[in-house]
Order: sequence, then structure tokens, then C-alpha cells
Amino acid sequence: MAKLSKKQKVWNISPETLHGIDEAIALAKTNATSKFDETIELSLNLGVDPRHADQMVRGVVNLPKGTGKTVRVGVFARGAKADEAREAGADVVGAEDLMQTIQDGTIDFDRCIATPDMMGVVGRLGKVLGPKGLMPNPKLGTVTMNVAQAVKDAKSGQVEYRVEKAGIIHSGIGKASFPAEDLRANFDALVDAVVKAKPSGAKGKYVKKIALSSTMGPGIRIDVTEVAGG
Repeated sequence: MAKLSKKQKVWNISPETLHGIDEAIALAKTNATSKFDETIELSLNLGVDPRHADQMVRGVVNLPKGTGKTVRVGVFARGAKADEAREAGADVVGAEDLMQTIQDGTIDFDRCIATPDMMGVVGRLGKVLGPKGLMPNPKLGTVTMNVAQAVKDAKSGQVEYRVEKAGIIHSGIGKASFPAEDLRANFDALVDAVVKAKPSGAKGKYVKKIALSSTMGPGIRIDVTEVAGG
């Protein structure tokens, strides 16, 4: 039998017990007892090896109930597109000046968007932005001429998901203060997006394990048979 962590002993939650989705959400909310509003985090263990290009799982999804987080957005653009980004609510907008600020060690944003003509400048920041997961990417909608919409999407609850080396995707789906039905809506949206993003190279069982937790709470395993693709 798996050894219980201190937190799991306190909350009497076994890592081997499988829960329904709604039950897991209720438990995660109940266990979020910190003084701050904890994030409810979803972990998906997938049957993929992301070292192979045909098994990479990555994309973006709009969480219908938002994330509960304030997202700072940086935009690389010039002229009218820069004005458009500012009007849409971008926190940082610039071109070579923004590149220099980043090279000097200051990154004041959580998401980065760029117009296609700016990628020559942004490309020089690959070693800085790449490891932080901030490099604009056309496939994720962050290299676009429609910067206003991209900024609004990032601000309103769009999250990026990407499978890690161990085949796991981690993502917040809201705050503990969210109503349970809102967390369920966000849970369904994220899981549905990941299932639809199943890569061609994935063999065998795709969704192997699912767990939910609050920032400081214990992991709560979910019965994957409740999820399409599980």
C-alpha cells in the first residue's frame, strides 16, 4: 500500500482511492484552508513521450469561467498595432526597446504576443523567453496580426498547456473560492482540449491518471473512466 503523506493523513485522503470529478472538486475546495485563495490545480498523466515530436501535446484553451488570476501581457508590435494592443489592455508594449529591457533582465509579463513582422526581433530572445515558455508561437495564436483579440483572450481566461518530460500536464483551473460548477466547467474545457489534442504518435492508453489538488492541499485521484479518452 502506498505511504500516506502528512497532508493526506490529516485530510484522510488515500492516494489509491479514485473519486468522481464532482466529489474531487468538492474535496479540493474543502481542503483549501490557507489564508490565501488557493489555486485548484489539475494534473493529467498522459501515455506519451514528449521527446518524440509526434507525441508532443501542446495548445491553448479558453476556460469559460476564467482563471481567477491577473495575467500580465507583453506585446511586440509597432505603430497602429502597438496602439491596438494598448487599447486592448496589454501591460507592456514595445519593439527593440522591449527587447533591450528583457535582455537587461526584466520580464514584466506572463504571456507574450507578437505581430509576425516582429519575429526577427523576438527571435533574438529565444534563449531567454524559450525556457520560460514565453516564446510567441503561431500555433498557439500568440503570433498574430489580431493583437487586440489575442490580448483579450489572454486576459479573460485563456491558458496554455504543455506536456512535461514525464508525460504530465499541470494547469490551474480556477480558485478555491470559485463555485464548484465553475470549476467543473473549467475542468471539462481543459480535459476536452487535451483529449482532442491527442497526438498521432500516442499508442495505448492516452489519459492514464488524473489528479486534482489545491495549492497547499493533498492530491485527489480521479477515476479516468469518467473522462472521454480515459
